[in-house]
Amino acid sequence: QVQLVESGGGLVQPGGSLRLSCATPGFTLDYYTIGWFRQAPGKEREGASCISYSGSTNYADSVKGRFTISKDSAKNTVYLHLDSLKPEDTAVYYCAAGPLLQCGGDWFPQYGDYDYWGQGTQVTVSS
Repeated sequence: QVQLVESGGGLVQPGGSLRLSCATPGFTLDYYTIGWFRQAPGKEREGASCISYSGSTNYADSVKGRFTISKDSAKNTVYLHLDSLKPEDTAVYYCAAGPLLQCGGDWFPQYGDYDYWGQGTQVTVSS
């Protein structure tokens, strides 16, 4: 059974940092692309970043240069490092998994491309 478990959210001041984790017990990252999405109150869920099964990455313009995605295949975990956080980054952050999706360059998988989702973790940026 495919499971994704997010953690690492919390309250942080503007300019601060957080590291989100997406654990994927039960399946290997060698065959799955992982995406990070976020949804602010009253807004649609939007893609923030992705990392493919081969390790290529992509970022939304709104987070490029501030967020960094990485993975530790031995631990079956994907990380999203959030730096220089802004109040507009406040949202519930979700990770999602899809088999062999392309990610990188012109490829940025959308919401409907992913098959499995985590429960989300809240990130609040406020002074």
